[in-house]
Amino acid sequence: MRLQPLPALNDNYIWILGDPGRGQLVVDPGEAAPVLAALADTPPAAILLTHHHPDHIAGTAQLRERWPGLEVFAPVDERIPGPVHAVGDGDTVRIGEWSFEVLAVPGHTVSHVSYFGHQVLFCGDTLFSLGCGRLFEGTPAQMLHSLDRLKALPGDTRVCCGHEYTLANAAFARVVDPDNPALRRRTEDATTMRQHGQPTLPSRLADECAANPFLRVDAEPVRTAIAARLGGITPDRVETFAELRRWKDGFRA
Repeated sequence: MRLQPLPALNDNYIWILGDPGRGQLVVDPGEAAPVLAALADTPPAAILLTHHHPDHIAGTAQLRERWPGLEVFAPVDERIPGPVHAVGDGDTVRIGEWSFEVLAVPGHTVSHVSYFGHQVLFCGDTLFSLGCGRLFEGTPAQMLHSLDRLKALPGDTRVCCGHEYTLANAAFARVVDPDNPALRRRTEDATTMRQHGQPTLPSRLADECAANPFLRVDAEPVRTAIAARLGGITPDRVETFAELRRWKDGFRA
């Protein structure tokens, strides 16, 4: 089953899963043109939306104009134009041969969801390779809980996030956790990919768990780095995550 990231806008990815002869899913179409070019005259089986931000949903209307009746699955959020099949935590989305578990992952937005199935995780802007999303609406506790849920998925899960942020995230991660060999390898591999014009995604969840500081708030190197920033105070894991996110928000390589 083919998994394809389509570059869109400045640094977004739209995801396509499937094969032309058996149906294809489209995830987070921030614009329609890349999808129309990739699918040609083959209508997608459905669209999955993770959250309401325009760079993830703005192409949906044009795709519906091209293929009237196209099914759209999205979280419950009045900011997402309908009609949609509204989904929430614990729901199962079944489309043809596909079956995806819906996970509520608030933090980046309060209504953000992820879709997990077939060893694939469509996580929007909750989890990035070597990073996580900004807290535009949720709290640090909510985002940490969301990341804990994603971290608990099988290690061979392919992480399909919404942006090509890997190298920028790597620059920050190596300041936090400079002696991490998994992080060094991931940075080197991602650098080579980008030099050859290739996407750094999808990544493997096991690799993210080993290298992504936002999935390693309980690891001693990360806790030590955060304690140093807080003047020697050893925070609990929520405050460790919160300070890590604040640090990243102000970081300039």
